[in-house]
Amino acid sequence: MTPAAAHPDLAAALALSRAVVAAADQGDMQGLAQLDARRLQLLKSFRSGTHQVAAIDRTLLQEISELNERALGLMEHHRRIKARELDLAAVGRRAVTAYAVNRQRR
Repeated sequence: MTPAAAHPDLAAALALSRAVVAAADQGDMQGLAQLDARRLQLLKSFRSGTHQVAAIDRTLLQEISELNERALGLMEHHRRIKARELDLAAVGRRAVTAYAVNRQRR
């Protein structure tokens, strides 16, 4: 089967999945959410209009799933980075507070 035989909604969802991964890699969560919403609509359209999934469509669905897992991993990575930054900021605030209290006593 050729890629042209694939369902057009799935082909578009695959392209959006690649864009989702790129947005996740850049940490663009707002853009990622918009792309994901558009992708969801395409997947719902495919699901509602298809009773039997062709082999080429299963291949595209598998690739979409793999790209989705990759995007989730990238988002988790960015979440951990932000959590670490917040922890470091909290340590800094505690140090400043401790310094200010000790300085006032002198």
